[in-house]
Amino acid sequence: MNDRKYNYKREESPLHIKSYDFAVRIVKMFLHLSDNDWRLASIYNQILRSGTSISANVHESEFAQSPQDFASKLTIALKEANETINWLNLLKDTGYLSETQFDSMAKDCSEIIALLVSSIKTIKKNTINNNKKMNVE
Repeated sequence: MNDRKYNYKREESPLHIKSYDFAVRIVKMFLHLSDNDWRLASIYNQILRSGTSISANVHESEFAQSPQDFASKLTIALKEANETINWLNLLKDTGYLSETQFDSMAKDCSEIIALLVSSIKTIKKNTINNNKKMNVE
């Protein structure tokens, strides 16, 4: 793992770690692909944007103003992860990523998606339960 200074408990969060490490992989993939062929520069830029945005939104959620804001940031990260899977599929299906490269990146992105879905469901469930408790009291 990378040395993560100023990490506000991120070292304890698989979502923070996996999304950040995935962003690093996306940047490296972007640099590799863009060095070889700029004909698909717009697609490379899109996957760079969406793939790194996942981590940015996960990290933004850390200082959310409310549970709803927290869920919103993670939902944006989920949408970005879904978009990233689309670009990865496109690059694989057009021969710009090998099956092995695709499988590795898609596996990491899918794990992040699963963590995001689970986190969002938990937040929503906890918010509903807290609202019910407040109405009862």
